[in-house]
Amino acid sequence: MNDGRQISNLPERIGGLGKLAYNLWWSWHSHARGLFRSIDLQAWRESGHNPIRMLVSLPEEVLHSIVEDDDFLSHYDAVMGEFEAETESRGGWFAAEYDHLQSRVAYLSAEYGLHASLPVYAGGLGVLAGDYLKECSDLAIPLVAIGLIYSDGYVWQRIREDGWQEDVEVSLDRTYDPIAAVLNSQGEQLTVQVPVFDPPVHVSVWKVAVGRVTLYLMDTNLEANQPWDRAITQRLYASNPEQRLRQEIVLGMGGMRVLDALGIQPAMLHINEGHPALAILERIRVLVQAGASFEEAVQQGRETSVFTTHTPVPAGTDVYPFQLMEKYFCYYCDNLGLDRD
Repeated sequence: MNDGRQISNLPERIGGLGKLAYNLWWSWHSHARGLFRSIDLQAWRESGHNPIRMLVSLPEEVLHSIVEDDDFLSHYDAVMGEFEAETESRGGWFAAEYDHLQSRVAYLSAEYGLHASLPVYAGGLGVLAGDYLKECSDLAIPLVAIGLIYSDGYVWQRIREDGWQEDVEVSLDRTYDPIAAVLNSQGEQLTVQVPVFDPPVHVSVWKVAVGRVTLYLMDTNLEANQPWDRAITQRLYASNPEQRLRQEIVLGMGGMRVLDALGIQPAMLHINEGHPALAILERIRVLVQAGASFEEAVQQGRETSVFTTHTPVPAGTDVYPFQLMEKYFCYYCDNLGLDRD
């Protein structure tokens, strides 16, 4: 994976292309996509419409030639002007309508379909989540998003000689993904310990710029973790029930711990589908630890949580046996003063 600073071959006059490439704002603004496409149409296609991959691979003579192209520079200046004016401004619909509300909303989802250059999604639920972040950016809603980043689980489909479809699974190369490492005060990548696991499980934290919205992605594939724990974020929607539950612990509870480590105290949680629902339990624990009764914490959580569902059918709902829940949550019951029932 990269740290977001690897596009070093750009001439100074068009140096802003690097910043633009690492902010997915370009993905839903046609004139910004057109800017990248106009540099080299064939290279744009070969990159899979990934501006980072394209810019890094272009010969220097191509990049220097467009600096001499007045039409391109005019297009570049217009796009960069709009991009910087929007992403660096706090103004917008939300600020105009609700200027008295300054606290952030935390949005949690298992997948985000923002663009093909960032494969952390499977289908409709992810596309919905991705569009939600884009719209919140356009409306200047003070939102921060939490998700997971996966190393495997994506396939290329091809037709065999006998006419049957075949899935070829490949590990994902994140070298040219529009992500950057979140750094701690020592300049090292931020890692956060997730609750309830024994031995401990840690996540590294990455960030994605989506216009004015920041999406934080967690990864358990760290040397400090046991092999079983490193595989928690190996693939979206793990098929093993226990690993799926562990994935949801990382997403919901780990996500709240990451926000706390970043100094973000959201006023509201938006849970997209049931996968991150354990974030509410972690939020209740924090309130109880701060002095609230369990009933008071539940009521506050109820009043400041939003749940939306994309798949309201039994097949889209995770169900876990009692003994699996007890294995991981006895500790929480004790802390909250609750019995098994």
